[in-house]
Amino acid sequence: MKTYDIVIIGGAIVGSSIAWYLREEGFSGSIALLERDPQFATAATTLSCASIRQQFSIPENIRLSRFTLELFRRLTDVFGPQADIGLREKGYLILASEAGRPILAANHAVQRAEGGDILLEDAAALKRRFAWLSTEGVAAGAYGQTGEGWFDAHALLMLFRKALRGRAVDFLPVSATGLERTGNRVETVTLDTGERIGAGAVINAAGPNAGAVAAMAGLALPVEPRKRTVFVFEARERFDDMPLIVDPCGIYVRPEGSVFITGGAEDAANDGPADPADFDPDWTLFEATIWPALATRIPAFEAIKLQRAWAGHYDYNTLDQNAVIGPHPEVGNFVFANGFSGHGLQQAPAVGKALAEFLVHGGYRTVDCSAFGYERIAAGRPFRELNVI
Repeated sequence: MKTYDIVIIGGAIVGSSIAWYLREEGFSGSIALLERDPQFATAATTLSCASIRQQFSIPENIRLSRFTLELFRRLTDVFGPQADIGLREKGYLILASEAGRPILAANHAVQRAEGGDILLEDAAALKRRFAWLSTEGVAAGAYGQTGEGWFDAHALLMLFRKALRGRAVDFLPVSATGLERTGNRVETVTLDTGERIGAGAVINAAGPNAGAVAAMAGLALPVEPRKRTVFVFEARERFDDMPLIVDPCGIYVRPEGSVFITGGAEDAANDGPADPADFDPDWTLFEATIWPALATRIPAFEAIKLQRAWAGHYDYNTLDQNAVIGPHPEVGNFVFANGFSGHGLQQAPAVGKALAEFLVHGGYRTVDCSAFGYERIAAGRPFRELNVI
C-alpha cells in the first residue's frame, strides 16, 4: 500500500490551492491530490459565476478575499508572464430596501474598517451615478469602486493545476469511497478503484460532497450540495458602467461579454439539499421570478432574450453559511476546507495559504482562520455571514 504524507480529497480550486501553497511554504513530503471529475465538468469551481468581492459582513471573510485580490493583481509575478484570468474590476452594487438599510450600513462600516473601497449611497445618489437604474423600493446601495468584479474561473484553476505539475504532486483521477480511522487518526483512504492508500493527514476539499467525505471518517459536517441555476440572456442595450447588481430580493445580474448572467431566485423556504447528480437548470425560475425583478430594477431589461442556462452546486454550510477551516479538534490529522456557501472560489487561494502555513509552521501567519475552526460546528455556535449571494 502506497502512503502519502498528505492526501487532499478534491482537486478543484480549493484542493489545488492548498497543494500549491504547501510547496510554496516548503513542505517537502509526498502529496496526493484526488479528483473524481478531472475534466471539472460538474465542479463547483467551473460552474460558479466567478466573482470576487469585499462586501461581506464579517472581517475574516473580507481578509480572505482581499488576499486573493492581491494575488490576482500580481498573477504574472507568481505564475509567469502569460498568466491571465480576465479580471474585470467593475464592482458590486448591493441594494437594500428601507428595512435592510441598517444591515447594509453596518456591513459597510466593517468593510471600510478593513480597507474596502466601498461607497454607501442613498437612492438619489445611485440614480445620478447609474442613470439606467430604477431605484423603486431601494433606500440605499453599497458600491465597490475597486477591488471587486469577475474573472475566468477555469483559467484560474488551470494556473494552479499547471503550476503543480512540476511540484511533485500526484494527481489521482479517483473518488474517495472510504476512510479508515484508528482511534483519533485517519490512517487510510479507500479509492473507487478498490485501492487503499495510506495518509499521514487527510484534507477535505471536496466541495459540495464535503459532508459525505467527513461522514466517512465518522465526523459530522453540516455541508450539503445546494443547486443554483444561472441564466444567460441577451439585451438590446449595453451599460459600460454596469457592476454586478444584487437586488434587495436577492437576484443578481452582471454583464458577461456581449450577454448578461443572472440568478439568485431560489426560494429559501424550499431550498434543500440537491441530488449530487442533478445539474438540470430550474427553467421555471426565469419567467416567474427573475425576469420581473430585472425589468423592475433595469427598465431596459423588459425586452430580453433568454439564451441558455446551467446549474451548479454550492457547498452550503447549513449552520451559518460560512467556511469550516482547520483540523478537527480530536481527529487532528483530518483537516477541513469546506462550506464556503458560494464564495469558495474567491477565497480558495487565501485558504490554501492559511492551511499551508498551519500545517507547515504550526499556525496561521498571513490570514488568521481560527474563527472558522470546527469547534463552533461541534458546539452548534453559528459564526454567521450575512452577505451570502
